[in-house]
Amino acid sequence: MSADRRQFLIGAAATAAGGMALGFLPEAAAAAGAATPEFSAWLVIEPDDTVILRLPAPEFGNGAMTQQAACIVEELACDWTKVKAEFASANRDYTNFSVYSVVPQAAAFFGGRSTFTMRVFALQKVGAAARQRLKTAAAAEWGVPVAEVAAANSVLTHASSGRTLRYGEMAGKAAALGAVATPPIKRSSEWTLLGKTSPGKLNNPQIVDGSLTYGIDVRPPGMVYAALAQSPVHGGRLKSYDAAAVKGMPGVLAVVTVDPDEARGVAMMSNAPYGYALTAPRAAVAVIAEHYWQARKALDALPVQWDDRHGAQWKSTEQLYDAATKALDSDENVRIEKLSGDVADIAKASKLVEQTYLTPWCDQAPLEPLNGTALVTAEKVEVWHPAQNSQQAFWVASDESGMPPERVIFHQTYVGGAFGRRLESDDVRMVVAIAKRFPGRPVQVIWSREEMMRQGKYRPMVAARMTAALDETTGLPKAIVARQAARGHYPRFADTAYFMGAIPNVRVDARELATVHVTPGPYRGPGYNSYAFIQETFIDECAHAAGADPLDYRLKLLSAWPNPGWVKSLKEAAAKAGWGRKLPKGVGQGIAISGWGLNGSPQGGTCIAVVATVEVTKKGVLAVRQLDAAFDCGRVMNQDAVVNLMEGGLIFGLNMALNEEMTVKDGRMVEGNFDTYPVLRMGQAPKINVHFGGLSGADRYAEMGEPPVGPVGPAVGNAIFRATGKRLRRTPFLKQDLSWT
Repeated sequence: MSADRRQFLIGAAATAAGGMALGFLPEAAAAAGAATPEFSAWLVIEPDDTVILRLPAPEFGNGAMTQQAACIVEELACDWTKVKAEFASANRDYTNFSVYSVVPQAAAFFGGRSTFTMRVFALQKVGAAARQRLKTAAAAEWGVPVAEVAAANSVLTHASSGRTLRYGEMAGKAAALGAVATPPIKRSSEWTLLGKTSPGKLNNPQIVDGSLTYGIDVRPPGMVYAALAQSPVHGGRLKSYDAAAVKGMPGVLAVVTVDPDEARGVAMMSNAPYGYALTAPRAAVAVIAEHYWQARKALDALPVQWDDRHGAQWKSTEQLYDAATKALDSDENVRIEKLSGDVADIAKASKLVEQTYLTPWCDQAPLEPLNGTALVTAEKVEVWHPAQNSQQAFWVASDESGMPPERVIFHQTYVGGAFGRRLESDDVRMVVAIAKRFPGRPVQVIWSREEMMRQGKYRPMVAARMTAALDETTGLPKAIVARQAARGHYPRFADTAYFMGAIPNVRVDARELATVHVTPGPYRGPGYNSYAFIQETFIDECAHAAGADPLDYRLKLLSAWPNPGWVKSLKEAAAKAGWGRKLPKGVGQGIAISGWGLNGSPQGGTCIAVVATVEVTKKGVLAVRQLDAAFDCGRVMNQDAVVNLMEGGLIFGLNMALNEEMTVKDGRMVEGNFDTYPVLRMGQAPKINVHFGGLSGADRYAEMGEPPVGPVGPAVGNAIFRATGKRLRRTPFLKQDLSWT
């Protein structure tokens, strides 16, 4: 049902302290005429004016909870300093008629996005409903029309008489009211908080003093620990183990196993074409002990044999890369993603550019290793977990345990980094699968850093061949063919300006690498993070072949694109970076632009343009000196938060391009910790300038967390080419010879 067919109703109940609780219900619940339940899901106002907001947005560093809270506060008009945010309950969502996931489509899920239009609309309605009840209660108290009562900063005021009441003072009486009609929400031109101020994250003080509870901090009474080992070759199985060899070691309580062939179904999400179930566990053995180090030492001593199965056929990373590149020559099992115009004779063009590119597997490498805690009894399942989507995690816990969902309690914790690794809930399934084999006590399952990194669900390895026929007069592509080979999330070549109209004749196809055993998964900007590098490197090559300036070439290519934000962002980034100035030898500037979240609409999503300034010594030592980025997400609600997301995303994408590559030997993943999987250090970080001059002012607040990872890599690669004459067609750059003469 669309949001305009739903009605926001207020289910209010006075708490023992005289507070007020507000809920947000589908109209169907009211129409049933049943006794009014205590729906206090979204918002609680306490007598001391504290406002507690329960929000369906896990917080993993992106500020999603704070942004959702700001949407409510914009309408509620309360004192921001007295706002507290809590995680919404997935169990309550299930038992209370989807009270949190009533918002339709993608905005419904319990994930970390906060500016979907329909979600913003819903959150504002929650605040508006609460404000109207408070005003109605105050008007009754004073015997004046509701229209004469103003609400601001947690104070209700009757201007002509000078009387005031605090929100907390009226909470109990507001709870006793019957139904109150929700007023229209403000137009964006009337906002006083959203887009006007930049409040910091609500949990910043707790981050500083260390009081936030992350998943690995959970300590329910009676908790024990499990150290986990899974098949070192993805897709392998456990052959044998000798539990008796470690059961006498200090603290050891049990040795348990998980067999994916015997695991329960995958209730929420599966993806058969990819050949794997998104939430499925892997073959595993775990040692349970009173303390983690006891469990870890016993696991290290446990005799275990694994059956590597088909993954053992891949002896090296290069063998896998060769298979992916070779697949580009075949049309077997090809899937056409876009076909427009005529590309049949592209090979006959007088001016042809063709190149092959490759991006490797990359690990999300969050700071907090995978972990989770579960208590399984005959009566209930209780889970404490740092999930990216607590709603899905709730259902997976129910599914794996076999417990009816009304008897599953899921506690969302704060998350120490995610980037997609915690999205598919396979970690939740593993935690519950182990805990149900040791019922009665909470079991905290911990992946070691090495176990997590080698058991990843990686950014897919992608091979692509790009072919363009250039117009003999303009030098712009008149036809283009993009061929991809990957296992998992395909690069989204089709969802970008170049392939949605800027180039008239287009074919985009994809082929699945079904025999590759390495498990793919979501990784900040799924698919997009590869296609942006491939596409923008190739466009730069086309510009070079046409003898054109890379900026001018892109501006001409996008001149008829209906979204002006793309051209504005290119011009802004270039102007602020000083594009076109004379640079010393070994210093170069490169430019790139990419868009995330277009979903087939030129007016949708976020585009980001980046100009990178680099220096490369003759011996090949690279230093990225400066990144200038401009963007168009329509409008912004919190400028500081946008800068934070841009800077973090650019650093993430830069590290992806410079350093990241997961490799394979005898079917096993090689890298296991930050000594072999480097990340940028503070001293390696470039100067980053985020510019707002690309904003179009369009009526959308598109996503900012994932878009920055796309264009930074190709911008740096293009800058290296201009500094050295060397074109880089695969990542990571720092594993390649950058020396020049």
